[in-house]
Amino acid sequence: MLEAKNLSCIRDDRLLFDGLSFLVSPGDIIQVEGPNGAGKTSLLRIIAGLAQPDSGEVLWHGANTRSNREQYHLDLLFLGHQPGIKSMLTPFENLQFYQAVRQPPDANALWLALEQVGLVGYEDVPVAQLSAGQQRRVALARLWLSNNPLWILDEPLTAIDKQGVGELSALFEHHAQQGGMVLLTTHQDLIDTRRMVKKIRLADTRVESA
Repeated sequence: MLEAKNLSCIRDDRLLFDGLSFLVSPGDIIQVEGPNGAGKTSLLRIIAGLAQPDSGEVLWHGANTRSNREQYHLDLLFLGHQPGIKSMLTPFENLQFYQAVRQPPDANALWLALEQVGLVGYEDVPVAQLSAGQQRRVALARLWLSNNPLWILDEPLTAIDKQGVGELSALFEHHAQQGGMVLLTTHQDLIDTRRMVKKIRLADTRVESA
């Protein structure tokens, strides 16, 4: 279980949110909403341990993530605005490197991930030669290789067509059905997600069902 307790965040002398508390339990898909500048990305970076709150704490299975950083990061997959991939490597090589760090080699799983994001045929092209959308899909392919229980995703549906949004929505639901947790921001609606998606609205910090 992930727990945010009384988080506050100040950026450029402006209070983005204060006293924000919520839980993310196994099986949850939680979407963070709010206008541009409300602090959605700042919140995800705080939860992921990439930034510190001005007050409050983040707990993972009851332990502060700052004191349990190594285990927390082993359990976490974070995808931010930047794709976080090596431009000199090919899509296949990027995914091969990611897989080698996280789990035993499995070439079939790599090909399946490339197929899911429509990059079969581009697997040997250096990432630097791919479009921004294709580079984004290389990063998203890691979701199909991930066995991390907690996914924190900042605008994962950006530059993704309707079919891709549907496939990602189904993947999020499958991950949750397996006991995983998804915390994400997106300006698009998830497609055909049968489970109730909880939403955090930073404007009033309420948590409610969609």
